[in-house]
Amino acid sequence: MGAIKQSLRFIKINYVFLKYGLDRTLFQLPLLKAFEFLAWFNPFYWRLKKLKLSRGERLALALEHLGPIFVKLGQILSTRRDILPDDIVVALSKLQDQVKPFATVEARAMIEAALAEPIAQAFARFDEAPLASASIAQVYGATLPSGEDVIVKVLRPNIHLEVEQDLAILKWGAFWLSALSKSLRRLNLKSVTLELERTLLEELDLIKEAANASQLRRNFKDRDGLHIPKVYWSYCRKNILVMERIYGIPILNKQELLSRGFDLKNVGERGVTLFYTQVFEDSFFHADLHTGNLFINPETAKHPEWMLVDFGITGTLSKENQHYLAANFLAFIDRDYRRVAELHLESGWVPSDVRVDILESAIRSVCEPIFELPANHVSVGQTLLRLLMIARQFNMEVKPEMLLLQKSLISIEGVVKYLDSDIDIWAVARPILTRWMKRQMGLRGLLRSFKKELPIIIDKSPELPGLLYQLLKQRTQTATKVTSPAPAPKNWSTFIFSILTLIIGLLLGWHFHY
Repeated sequence: MGAIKQSLRFIKINYVFLKYGLDRTLFQLPLLKAFEFLAWFNPFYWRLKKLKLSRGERLALALEHLGPIFVKLGQILSTRRDILPDDIVVALSKLQDQVKPFATVEARAMIEAALAEPIAQAFARFDEAPLASASIAQVYGATLPSGEDVIVKVLRPNIHLEVEQDLAILKWGAFWLSALSKSLRRLNLKSVTLELERTLLEELDLIKEAANASQLRRNFKDRDGLHIPKVYWSYCRKNILVMERIYGIPILNKQELLSRGFDLKNVGERGVTLFYTQVFEDSFFHADLHTGNLFINPETAKHPEWMLVDFGITGTLSKENQHYLAANFLAFIDRDYRRVAELHLESGWVPSDVRVDILESAIRSVCEPIFELPANHVSVGQTLLRLLMIARQFNMEVKPEMLLLQKSLISIEGVVKYLDSDIDIWAVARPILTRWMKRQMGLRGLLRSFKKELPIIIDKSPELPGLLYQLLKQRTQTATKVTSPAPAPKNWSTFIFSILTLIIGLLLGWHFHY
């Protein structure tokens, strides 16, 4: 039965692609070019010609028609400005994750099964109409017996089977399209489908979303300016999420914000600060910052407080990537393209055999025109995109976390510019980047790293005498094989550092032992 369903689904996908004229795009592939005449036999050809839709619009409509998983695919592809033409990216970026709601009777049955008790017993009130319906889940308003207003998020029925089926078809399609065309191979469709799979599997486990929300809430526990809803863990299951319900002003409602006394520039600058704090202070950020997930606390006109919802997609950055980004942005602001090139090489983002002067020239040619723009028109997200595109020219493999960051940067910048087009994002971001770099590279950063590694040094200190003995024995054996005077070791600093590490380790080990 599963094979029959998959075959029917495959037929429907082909039908939709024909309906929106995507067969013409397929026939542009070198191996299929000879069959381009077949596109004239597409029964929808003349209807599409009258509609005069662009290829990007036709692709977006087809993905919407095919449902939730394909909408997610389009949203992921909309972040790939490094590999897709701008017209397609713009069209895909408008895809909305809104679908027809499923019956509340089904939702109630799933909730009762998950909680093992009737809705009337679990909640003092449960709304019949959903607040929102998306591709993966549906959201309802409710009130707990203790009086707190909450939202109840429940996965769509049979969503796991739908995801499994469509992912299998997409992986098959990615394999054959890559085999048919070198240019499509460059798109790395396999990595795109793997990223889609990872994203969907994350969103299909609502316990993970709850954990993401709890992590962000904990990170901002002692900071002002950001409210993350509380998770009610006793009600959460893999297919059910219960969180505090927030009552904020939607971020796009400028009229409401102004009527309540908000300074829109202040609101926007606070948003930039909060996002960069997530990225560089905590290395953990909300990565689905579309306008439907952003609100402002109506009671905080003097000191705006942002409110976030929907934590299914989050991003993390390693210390190495944080350092790479902060140093790159600061060097870029100073127009130090040589340093930007060196950072690309030092980070291993481009092959070590690339000449630094050639890389510097490429960076200069792409980035210098940016400085002709007014400072408040310079986009940090677009700058990161340019840096990624340059590195890709030199065979760098773009990492998923960087794509998430770039997408989030462009999203938050779009919102901020909507609030006040005169906000200078570089000016707001620079102090955060500079402060972070000083903390990481200065003496405090060194001491903090040493403190972090101290337990490992202490734990390994009993092994150091044996390691030193082996090192000295090896050097002695080498020396006896040389008849002429041996030259001085080329890397005395490494040897001296090893001795100092041994001494420190022995002293620390002795101190803590006695």
